[in-house]
Amino acid sequence: MNRLTQFFSLCFCIVLLSCQQLLAQDKGLVNTSKSDYSLLHNVDMEDVVWTQGFWADRFQVCKESMIPSMWHLLSDPEVTHSLRNFEIAAGLENGIHEGPPFHDGDFYKWFESVANAYAITKEASLNQLMDQIIPLIARSQREDGYIHTPVVIEQKNKANNKKEFQDRLDFETYNMGHLMTAACVHYRATGKTSLLEVAKRATDYLYNFYQKSSPELARNAICPSHYMGVVEMYRTTQDPKYLELAKSLIDIRGMVENGTDHNQDRIPFRQQTQAVGHAVRANYLYAGVADVYAETGDDSLLQALNLIWEDMVHTKMYVTGACGALYDGVSPDGTSYQPSEIQQVHQAYGRPYQLPNISAHNETCANIGNVLWNWRMLQITGEARFADVMELALYNSVLSGISLDGTRYCYTNPLQVSDDLPFDLRWSKEREEYIALSNCCPPNAVRTVSEVSNYAYSISDKGLWLNLYGGSTLATTLTDGTSLRLSQQTDYPWDGNIKIRVEQAPDNKVSFFFRIPGWCKDAQLKVNGKAHEARHTPGTYTEINRKWSAGDEIELILPMQPTLIEANPLVEETRNMVAVKRGPVVYCLESADLPEKVEMHQVALPAQIALKPKRMQIENTEVVGLEGEALLIQQQAWNQQLYREVSTHEQQSVPVRLIPYYAWGNRGTTEMTVWMPLNR
Repeated sequence: MNRLTQFFSLCFCIVLLSCQQLLAQDKGLVNTSKSDYSLLHNVDMEDVVWTQGFWADRFQVCKESMIPSMWHLLSDPEVTHSLRNFEIAAGLENGIHEGPPFHDGDFYKWFESVANAYAITKEASLNQLMDQIIPLIARSQREDGYIHTPVVIEQKNKANNKKEFQDRLDFETYNMGHLMTAACVHYRATGKTSLLEVAKRATDYLYNFYQKSSPELARNAICPSHYMGVVEMYRTTQDPKYLELAKSLIDIRGMVENGTDHNQDRIPFRQQTQAVGHAVRANYLYAGVADVYAETGDDSLLQALNLIWEDMVHTKMYVTGACGALYDGVSPDGTSYQPSEIQQVHQAYGRPYQLPNISAHNETCANIGNVLWNWRMLQITGEARFADVMELALYNSVLSGISLDGTRYCYTNPLQVSDDLPFDLRWSKEREEYIALSNCCPPNAVRTVSEVSNYAYSISDKGLWLNLYGGSTLATTLTDGTSLRLSQQTDYPWDGNIKIRVEQAPDNKVSFFFRIPGWCKDAQLKVNGKAHEARHTPGTYTEINRKWSAGDEIELILPMQPTLIEANPLVEETRNMVAVKRGPVVYCLESADLPEKVEMHQVALPAQIALKPKRMQIENTEVVGLEGEALLIQQQAWNQQLYREVSTHEQQSVPVRLIPYYAWGNRGTTEMTVWMPLNR
């Protein structure tokens, strides 16, 4: 090798090392390690491992069933064209695009679940599978960075003269947004830039597109996953134009005359005070805006987010943490009473307190969006109220979207299912292996279950924050560079006793912040057997600041009693009814657990009912049910009757068993209800 060749080789190595240093970042799922306006930061994806209990079981099912069964569906062209569309766009197969326009995004969500699972397990087969897929995605991308298989395929086939962003319902930016987040997660999990380079070209394409397009054309972007994606690309590459793009995406909202509440662009974002419109689009938007605030500190964004959050949580969120009550409706405020001017909303938030049960839409993706939004608000503020909502949705309206064996899915998550309903709802009352035309929720549920460990712990300049509880180990690095290792043993959410053992600690004082859930009364904390004398206020974090040593043991006791929950009387459909909650888990009554000839609407719960926890198996999965004595309301059949005179009968008791809401529908076709009549 001559000196000139050696010189150029050295230059190449220096440039390569420089690029690697530019890309070197902490490996958190949402990387706020350098976000100036985020109080908390993720630990690295590989730092947390579920070891026993609830989430260890769910992650095992995810790795062994959810991920492979979803891959089988997405890669089988007889079922779905998700993978086949990439093969056609890449020129490896002939044909046309089939399936909904958001199929690409479905695939990227599933890919992200694989990347996170690899970060934790380091299983070579997962890495090999991703390496097999990435070149196919890269080949389906145009030279200018545009990537969206419906358009790319039509242009290859020279059909219909289709152009980019002609159809605002074509989900181009939605798909690209999920590509960006999947690429960032893959890079942090593997250290490889192969998919990140594809995402960089796509993000550059979007940046150039928005620089040139009119406000009206720029508005042709729905379901804004790309807000989160673009910010995550900025965090990964530190390219300032990506943050510039993210800020401009917010600024252009409300700039056109025909904006809608359905798409959250009738008025500028900073003027919005209510959760409105399509619930998935809304929650994705709010999560993306929170990401922009974390980088910019723009108080006008946080002010709007807080107002919208208050509106959503206190007037529009279900007791399960679900969002988006209406399948079809009209915009509450963005319309007049002129029939020609009424704006439709779809799969959307409704009016305050408009929370039906049987017809509740509650799309799984919207509930996942609620998790994404509240996680970011928690990172920004350190306020436990956001962790409470995140936990509520995870245990209830997210997990209800997937069967216990990890192979069947719900698109919607109603709070009551009745065989007596004299009409068919739009979506199936049972979980399905593949949801034709709307398979967006299944891979999103898989992705979420794969990634829950990333929400368990956070770090800040003060120390460690414990957000979600579950049997796990943590081996991480604090912000000052010191190492911390601990183990956690608990049967949460079935038992509120949590034991934490410090395995390795810094030499200096460090704070541990323990979340006291909003539902918990009389929490106790002990360090090495001695009570920590402080008030443990529900809905806050309790801080313990001390010099920790290996072998220190902390015991957190969160008493969890079955509780009857009532709704604001403005929620018409649940007036004089109650739901049951124990810890973070909402319960339901399923017809499979009723005595013969007893119907669900005949069961009333006494105000003083004594419900006792009992372990049981559903679909080979251990859950904790609640058993007690309810009241049987004797009624004649309602044949061809809408109203009738009230009759009185002698009250009889009837044994009932309630199961976790997320576990309903795993024992064949059944009826179900969360809300039951209250007998005072």
